Amino acid sequence: MLKIGDIEMKNQVVLAPMAGVCNPAFRLIAKEFGTGLVCAEMVSDKAIIHGNKRTKEMLFVDEREKPLSLQIFGGDRGSLVEAAKVVDQETNADIIDINMGCPVPKVTKCDAGARWLLDPNKIYEMVSAVVDAVSKPVTVKMRIGWDAEHIYVVDNAKAVEQAGGKAVSVHGRTREQLYTGKADWSYIKQVKEAVSIPVIGNGDVATPEDAKRMLEQTGCDGVMIGRGALGNPWMLYRTVEYLRTGELLPEPDPEEKIRIAILHMDRLAALKGESVAVREMRKHLAWYLKGMQGAARIKDVIMEETKRDEMVRILENFVANLSIENAKEAESA
Repeated sequence: MLKIGDIEMKNQVVLAPMAGVCNPAFRLIAKEFGTGLVCAEMVSDKAIIHGNKRTKEMLFVDEREKPLSLQIFGGDRGSLVEAAKVVDQETNADIIDINMGCPVPKVTKCDAGARWLLDPNKIYEMVSAVVDAVSKPVTVKMRIGWDAEHIYVVDNAKAVEQAGGKAVSVHGRTREQLYTGKADWSYIKQVKEAVSIPVIGNGDVATPEDAKRMLEQTGCDGVMIGRGALGNPWMLYRTVEYLRTGELLPEPDPEEKIRIAILHMDRLAALKGESVAVREMRKHLAWYLKGMQGAARIKDVIMEETKRDEMVRILENFVANLSIENAKEAESA
């Protein structure tokens, strides 16, 4: 099983820390679907030190989500260490993760995120400073490199290990690739062979079979699932079961998808209030509806909606009509 420091997970499946997605509402669903470790969306070190209301909300951890990893990012050693101390002493997160993979220019311009990938010495200095300042296990999430000419992932992972990091997650793309092209899992394998700390593989895990293949091909200790879980927490559950038993469970039916989507929205509303939750849910609902017959028709309606009850009515009517249409098709077949 996957073990980070003295934190033991019940399986090898990890929910990736996706910005704008991995708040407590979605993380709790991921946990209820069996995920071994959930990761919170990244938070800026400066925002943590300033301690504004929104940041404090982002640092909230529901006991039911544990074990949980809180991710921080920054380019300045002093502020990164201070932020890590806040996470260490003032939150009930289990693990502190440092982001070294974010490709977004506003992050890399601050000498943070994927910018670190160009300098293993900086990685060593930053990670060791954080490790020395906190008691919780420190991990790092990185990409394989800045671009095709600057892939230092093995040296970077070794720097994390030498600095006292307890695990490293490797996304098989460069910063330049963003989310295009194909993740190169061979680098995950190289990292696994080069370090003795746990390695979590990430990139292009869209099905339970992908997860199994990644574990077999790279030898990694855990599989991190990101975009494959958007509007589809069943992907997490099906992966856990497939790795455990070899059985591929069926995809959920539309009723089940909408039931969980509404639960997701209600949990968001409890966290952020109805109007913010309904606005935020629009993108999630587009993901939940993906692949359903006639979904394009109601996506446009959903994008305009502002009330929770009306959103539920639209979704339940859509599913009810879908069931009637499917029954008619079955009769005439």
